[in-house]
Amino acid sequence: MSQGTAPQKPKNAKAIREDRLKAALKANMGRRKAQARARKAETKTGNGQPGQDTEG
Repeated sequence: MSQGTAPQKPKNAKAIREDRLKAALKANMGRRKAQARARKAETKTGNGQPGQDTEG
């Protein structure tokens, strides 16, 4: 384990901004994928319209 696992510090403001935007994009994509999986699971298990009873 001769290599450190700590991330390298960005050298300038542009690199800091790029790292921040990259992290935000990754988090956003994770949320969107989770929402898509939830919608897909919802349509498989139910009628696709939450909150509505099918009883007459």
